[in-house]
Amino acid sequence: MTSGRIQTPGALPEEDDAVERSLRPRRLDDFVGQEAVREQLAVSIEAAAARGDALDHVLLAGPPGLGKTSLAQIVAEELGVPFIQTAGPALERKGDVAAFLTALEPRAVFFVDEIHRLPRALEETFYPAMEDGQLPITVGQGAGARVVTLDLPPFTLVGATTRAGLLTTPLRDRFGIQHRLEHYGPDDLGKIVTRSAALLGIEIEAAGAHAIAARSRGTPRVANRLLKRVRDYAEVRGDGIVSESIAAHALDLLQVDHEGLDRLDRELLRAICEMFGGGPVGLSTLAVAVGEEQDTVEDVYEPYLLQRGLIERTPRGRVATRRAWSHLGIEPPADGVKLF
Repeated sequence: MTSGRIQTPGALPEEDDAVERSLRPRRLDDFVGQEAVREQLAVSIEAAAARGDALDHVLLAGPPGLGKTSLAQIVAEELGVPFIQTAGPALERKGDVAAFLTALEPRAVFFVDEIHRLPRALEETFYPAMEDGQLPITVGQGAGARVVTLDLPPFTLVGATTRAGLLTTPLRDRFGIQHRLEHYGPDDLGKIVTRSAALLGIEIEAAGAHAIAARSRGTPRVANRLLKRVRDYAEVRGDGIVSESIAAHALDLLQVDHEGLDRLDRELLRAICEMFGGGPVGLSTLAVAVGEEQDTVEDVYEPYLLQRGLIERTPRGRVATRRAWSHLGIEPPADGVKLF
């Protein structure tokens, strides 16, 4: 099986990235959680394999770290076809797209991460490729230019996005299979932590796995990251076994609280509550206040704060809820600020 990986900004160091890849499930049966998505994909994969066809194009949406890349790799593994990977920001010219598409083997899975960041000018290159299996290429320049159409082998484009609303309708409509991944519950995350611990050779108690899962923001990627840090603490400050108390002490040291909020989460809440009186405050202003990129605040931090009912989005900006004030141990103002 072939694979084309492009390093993207903010990627893990090579060693950590290798560990992260080793923890990813290889088959649908090993994938924990997202039952509806898993069941529907299983049916689609089995039907395509029985017919000997390429699977229809797949769009996977949802917050970061929920398993979109893993599912894309699983699709290729289940179909027994090559897996080629790139990312939207890495595709800058039509020639970049053409180079990938013309090199695809029949029924291959072509995975484009962050597909919402694909330059709009390149989207039209994908339309005939996805719909008709053809790639029009302009040869020459000026009056002598002509269009040559290349036939492509059947392939499956799997697009992953954290912001499905930024996709244009023509591109989104060309994905015959569309799924949204949701945050995981603590029980499923506990199973993921236990599985990862076994793969890493970590001795862990059920209560320890649950303690990590409860503070993992509903996200497997976060759960695996915390597991590795708790392992370090267990080896240095304990007997190497991840118990409930060891996990709790380690996570406290990492400043991850009982709601799964880390230091920046709390800084965001404090900024809204203390600097802006509970809101509303605009996203760009809030990002500047905490010294983070706007996209990072919106894509990485906000979804979990919204899920936990700690902030609300309003037409005028972000507003802290009563739970946010309570979580921070701050008395809300008594001057009529609207609290949800």
